[in-house]
Amino acid sequence: MTFSIDTVLLSPDQMGNADRDAAASGIDSFGLMERAGLAVAAAALRHHPGARRFAVFCGPGNNGGDGYVAARALRECGCAVQVFHFGDPDRLRGDAAEARTRFASASEPLPSYRPDDGDVIIDALFGAGLDRDVPGAVASLIEMVNAADLPVIAVDLPSGLCGRRGVPLGAAFRAEITVTFMARKPGHLLLPGRALCGETSVFDIGIPHRIIAAQKSRLDMNEPRNWQDRLPKPDSAAHKFSHGHLAVFSGGPMATGAARLSAHAGLVSGAGLVTVVSPQNAAIVNAGALTAVMLKSIADPAELAGWLEDRRVAAAVIGPGFGIGDKARQFVGALAATGVPVVVDADAITSFENEPDALFRLFSEGDVRVVLTPHEGEFRRLFPDLAADDTLSKVERALAAAARANAIVLYKGADTVIADPAGRAVINDNAPPWLATAGSGDVLAGIIGGLLAQSVAPFDAAAAGAYRHGEAGQKAGRGLTAETLITYLNGCIDN
Repeated sequence: MTFSIDTVLLSPDQMGNADRDAAASGIDSFGLMERAGLAVAAAALRHHPGARRFAVFCGPGNNGGDGYVAARALRECGCAVQVFHFGDPDRLRGDAAEARTRFASASEPLPSYRPDDGDVIIDALFGAGLDRDVPGAVASLIEMVNAADLPVIAVDLPSGLCGRRGVPLGAAFRAEITVTFMARKPGHLLLPGRALCGETSVFDIGIPHRIIAAQKSRLDMNEPRNWQDRLPKPDSAAHKFSHGHLAVFSGGPMATGAARLSAHAGLVSGAGLVTVVSPQNAAIVNAGALTAVMLKSIADPAELAGWLEDRRVAAAVIGPGFGIGDKARQFVGALAATGVPVVVDADAITSFENEPDALFRLFSEGDVRVVLTPHEGEFRRLFPDLAADDTLSKVERALAAAARANAIVLYKGADTVIADPAGRAVINDNAPPWLATAGSGDVLAGIIGGLLAQSVAPFDAAAAGAYRHGEAGQKAGRGLTAETLITYLNGCIDN
């Protein structure tokens, strides 16, 4: 994955290291603070030019220093400004102390703040570095401000929000705008952090990009630039088999729709040939609803193994509407034995709830060739210990799960995380809330399966599939159904 300043995500510790490395390289660290504070003041004026008062909450560290710079800039623009400090401001050191000195006006203790009509809050208390619950006095203030529904402009991250996990530490401001610097943190994208940040803007304060690149791990935002050049390109000499044959497995006669959704999504996503593999008692139901998608009736794992000996099946999707139990486990085992890449979704995941290691053993050898697509409940069934560990972020849970399962783990939600066993991960943030509808996950599984059938690497297929799924949801708009969602995939193929 190539470095891009626009998509990189840094943990709070990594960002702190970058700040220190920038200062050690000879860059004027106070100059960086000046640019950060000015960016906050500019955002405040742009969004709230008619504010009656800017109440600036300044903390005991460099985040507070950014607040003092912003307060000075706003006052110089003729705005009414009042600073409220937390802790003893005389104990500030370094750049933060210099910023307070240049502000050159008195401030009041934080507990003395009382909301007033027309107030705009600038939250410069803690930023992204907080790693413990906020003090009681700050928690009370946060609750008061949130209850008053005052607009909050957060510096770096809303105070009280964990920059690594995206969860409140006791209490957190609900910001309208968050201004961060150089790179987003995971907490800006992971829920509920994303909702608490409001509109997040990233301002380049002048730290050289080489310093940011030296700190980054293998975590990025999920954007096309990270995988687009590895997707199939149009080829005038291609034929349907060169675009890959995708097999999608159907449930019984009363549960066929999910597989058909996956199959149609796989076809629209570029698979040259898609076959719904159906039990005999559901074949007539499926036959009456399929046109471009083919149909194959298979009764048991032995018959499936014989069909797969043809070797023309390039990828498979199993789980949507398939049913939970021995048959699902046996069919997953038969697919694993062929070596084809497989999307294991929904019922196929739940079928291994009582023995997840049995699933992991099926794909433990060789290259990664399975994509697991659990939502929160399904993740808990396969990885109960990881799901229960509140010290881990969603990214860290997904990475640990991927390593354990030797799989690409697409941990679903509005903040979907895609992780691989080698430690690479992306956070997908383009999914609209109306994608939370029946059949939406079946469509996603089919998109990924269609890309796998075209020989796209499993991680890229999962990342591109999640992004295209979100884009199609955005284009379809409110009120979409899974069927209409598929029709909007056409406009997302070239992303």
